[in-house]
Order: sequence, then C-alpha cells, then structure tokens
Amino acid sequence: MLRYSAFMANTVTLGLVQRACSGDPRRNFSQAVEDIKKLADRGAQIISLSELFLSRYFCQVENKKFFELAERIPGDSTERLSKVAAEKKVVLVASLFEQTENKVYYNTAVVFDADGFLVGKYRKTHIPDDLTNYYGERFYFSPGDLGYKSFQTRYARIGVCVCWDQWFPEAARLLALDGAEIIFYPTAIGWPVQKKGQQSLNEKERQAWITIQRSHAIANGVFVAAVNRVGEEDHLHFWGSSFVSSPLGEVIALASDRKEELLLVPCNLAEINAVRKDWPFLKARRTDTYSRLVK
Repeated sequence: MLRYSAFMANTVTLGLVQRACSGDPRRNFSQAVEDIKKLADRGAQIISLSELFLSRYFCQVENKKFFELAERIPGDSTERLSKVAAEKKVVLVASLFEQTENKVYYNTAVVFDADGFLVGKYRKTHIPDDLTNYYGERFYFSPGDLGYKSFQTRYARIGVCVCWDQWFPEAARLLALDGAEIIFYPTAIGWPVQKKGQQSLNEKERQAWITIQRSHAIANGVFVAAVNRVGEEDHLHFWGSSFVSSPLGEVIALASDRKEELLLVPCNLAEINAVRKDWPFLKARRTDTYSRLVK
C-alpha cells in the first residue's frame, strides 16, 4: 500500500487550454496568449495548448490550400510564443504545422522553457489515414523523424507526443525510459457529426481514449496530460474532456466534454518514485523477450 503521507512535497502546477478553434489564425493566437497569461497568473508552471491550435482541424479534407498554414520552426509563431513563455516564466507546449527548408511537412510540438528558450520539438510519429472518418492527415504530414525524447525544463522533465500517438504504448514507454515525469498529448479528437445519434458508441470511444492514456500513466509511473479541443467543426464534433492522470491512473482533473475550459492541476512529482517503488514495472521489464515488437 502506498503511504502518501510520507511524500516530500514536490508540486508542479499544470495548465491545460481547452478551446474551440476558429478559422482565423490571428484570433486563435491572441486567444492562446490570453489563456496562457490567465493560467500563469493563477499559478500554472507548465502550460499546454491543443493540437494545431492556430486553425480549425483542416485534415477533414484533402486540399492543397491548407499548406499555406504551414510555417518554419523557428519562425514567427515560435518567436512570439517564446516571448510569452519568458514573460510569464512558464514552460510552454504548443502544436504547429511545420514546413522545413526542403518543404517537408510535419505535425510538430514545440517546448519552451520558462526563460523562453526553445528546448526542443517533437514531430508526430503515428499519422492517421482515415479520410472516411475525417482524419486524413497523411495528405499533409510526413511521419516524425525525431524519435521520442524528453526535455528537461525548469519545473519538470517532460515528454510530448501528439494526438494519435496516444494510442501506442511503445511511445509512452520510450518517453518514460528517457526520464519523462509528465507526458503531454496535445490532441484534436472527436467523432463524426454524422454519428451524433450513436451516443452509446460515441461515449465508449471517449472512455476508451481516457482509459488508454490512464494505462500509460500506470504502466510507466508518470503523470499524463491530454489537451483536446472542443466544439463542432465541419464534419467533426470534438469531445473536449482534457484531463490529467496520476501515476496510479487516477483522473485528478477533467474538463467538460462540450465547453471551453482552462484547467489548473497541481501534481506532486514525489508520487512518481513512490508508485514506482511499489510497482516497479520499468525495472522488471524482460527486454530479452520483446524482440518481436520491432518486427
């Protein structure tokens, strides 16, 4: 049995921004900056925005015009986000549509430390190719090529994956093995509007989404923060429900499934070692038996 009274306090406060996104990138950026500042003023130390927060979720259709939304990293958006992170002394996770010098396109999350320094970036690795259900991302994004790396920040060591990566336990495990204490999943997920009448199935899918990420927290002894958008955009109804799970899989904060919301979530990092001591899953791995995983 875990003896939580024995914890030494080592609390970091997370801020999760759950918003509906408009078709105006400038408006979305201004709203994000306002939300970051609000959360920082309320005590947030690490703040995450949702996936591709600067635009509506354009991957519902295949249209070359949306490549105009892509930008370089570093670039204008990262420069402005860096200034906000430094001004408010917060660590910031943000998801952008990246275009490289060679015109290769990625779904990329960037991480800024509390001094505004760009600590690193992660390119989404698992790319859904399901245009029937309006997730046609292969048309826009190449699979990520940066691997699964955690980033040391002022307040905690964090790992980042993006949306569909959250269904793959291998990604979470590799981030934990690289030292991540908190794994962030900027997300854009929901169900097709045409399935709005299938409430039972829709709810099962939403619960499965929460459950798989709670399982990553348990299996790796880490905190998990999933940050989703909300609202209806064309063919998709995004189900919000941004949440934070403890290393025991407890949902310690959960946003609405239909409203915009800012979550402020204190996390005691001392829980990580306490849980891993009682449930030493990482130490007990039998890597000699896992060869089939890479075939």
